[in-house]
Amino acid sequence: MRDRWRAGRSPQLDVDDPALVVVVTAFDDAEAASAALARATGWRAEEPAVLRHHLTLPAGAVARARELLAQDGWRLDEVPERDRAGDDGDGLPGRGEGRPPGDRPSGTDAAPDRPDRPDHARARAAGTGETGAGETTGAAGDLVRLVAVRVQKLDALHCAQERSRMASLAQRLGGDASGWDALQLPGADR
Repeated sequence: MRDRWRAGRSPQLDVDDPALVVVVTAFDDAEAASAALARATGWRAEEPAVLRHHLTLPAGAVARARELLAQDGWRLDEVPERDRAGDDGDGLPGRGEGRPPGDRPSGTDAAPDRPDRPDHARARAAGTGETGAGETTGAAGDLVRLVAVRVQKLDALHCAQERSRMASLAQRLGGDASGWDALQLPGADR
């Protein structure tokens, strides 16, 4: 069954390709994945995309998250300091001035203006220090901003399933999942 689930992914796209542009964003918990994909005018359903989930986790939980996500082909990367400067008005959390030039929404409405909710995760981490799953969270001040990335073909069902999985993982580890976005190569340049 796992092989059938993975069949929708394509290894032909490099997650580190600097030419990638954001084609769809979903940072509103109330918005369905199908609605996010429907409003994304630049998204090409027939082509692979880099699906990127934005997480905030206690530093002590990053290794465990990385281990769990790697089992299904996800790579967990820390958001570089230069990209945490703040929101530059396009609604994507924490990518201020240092955002690579190709990392801008293309052919899509900007995501709703929504903070990355670090206070939400910090309050949870400052609680008992335990996640309830036998794992210990870090101190309130050592939260790490991360992105889980993987190449796959996008569809509403898989985006919704992965969003739920990331939210569950983040909560178990004392963090937060703020949303997801997807990147593709520009259509006109291909």
